[in-house]
Amino acid sequence: MSGLTPAAAPQVGQPVTATSGGARLWRSLGGSASILVILVVVLAIVGLLNPRGPEPVYYLSLLKRAAPLAILAAGQLFVLVAGEFDLSVGSIVTAVVVGSAVLTNGDESRTLPVVGLLLAFGIVVGLVNGLLTTKAGVPSFIVTLGMLLIISGGVLLWTAGAPRGSITNNLRLLGRDGLKNVPVIDQLPYAAIVILVVGLAAFVLLHRTNFGHRVFAVGGNARAAALAGANVAVVKTAAFVVSGVSAIIAGILLAGFGGLSNNAGEGYEFQAISACVLGGAVLGGGRGSVVTSIAGALTLVAIFTMLNFLHLPVEVRSAVQGGIIIAAVAYASYRQRTG
Repeated sequence: MSGLTPAAAPQVGQPVTATSGGARLWRSLGGSASILVILVVVLAIVGLLNPRGPEPVYYLSLLKRAAPLAILAAGQLFVLVAGEFDLSVGSIVTAVVVGSAVLTNGDESRTLPVVGLLLAFGIVVGLVNGLLTTKAGVPSFIVTLGMLLIISGGVLLWTAGAPRGSITNNLRLLGRDGLKNVPVIDQLPYAAIVILVVGLAAFVLLHRTNFGHRVFAVGGNARAAALAGANVAVVKTAAFVVSGVSAIIAGILLAGFGGLSNNAGEGYEFQAISACVLGGAVLGGGRGSVVTSIAGALTLVAIFTMLNFLHLPVEVRSAVQGGIIIAAVAYASYRQRTG
């Protein structure tokens, strides 16, 4: 990862010229190189370990499984760049999986209203996280950890520990189905299209808008950003809302191909942070790239797939994940110290 150079915080109010925009894009693409190389190497190893070889269909299946984490990482990045944490996303994913089954109970006519309700839920959670962090002055780590426990406990209380109902077929489409009769690959998963659309939207919002510039500025130096005219509380709260909405989308995808469970989203919050850090985001704020964060998520899923092929026990896979997190954070800290 020696070539990793995540995007740095621009100045608030800096005019967006063709030159400065092109330079930021070049830095972003350049910073993607290391994590993309790692991703390609791991995917190649996975292809060699796969009994059926490096088939495009298998890689698309892996992409489908990675979609929820990739989308979570894209949303989590906004919060990390703003200098905060969001540990509540895993519990939101669980609430979406359980809620979509309980509230629709297999009735397809309820799908759109329930999806709207779930999106509103994600927005509300993001607003609460943001307001408690910015207005009440509670550290985001504590706020979102508490929210994780509240939502997880609420789901258990709501379902009495045994969720019932069934997820509608039209809701499962995004996670399970795809565009058919596509040349070479036969079927293009809808999940891949969702990653592309959400990733592009996140990239534009974070790297190509004034709001995104303010997120970088606030994370880099909140006091200086405020003096330059940025509303720090609004910017950070909006970042939490983006993260909450991304968790809803990720939960909908996971509901498509995952089973109904009270712990469907367990661990996703730490994996999302790991993916962002692996992609070059700096804990403490001010640096990060949507491209590298999504690549980090795909790399994590590819690594765990590789470990599965090696028939390593769950405990070993967890230890490897912990090692990756520590190594990535250590590398990011080293880069921050050395400039």
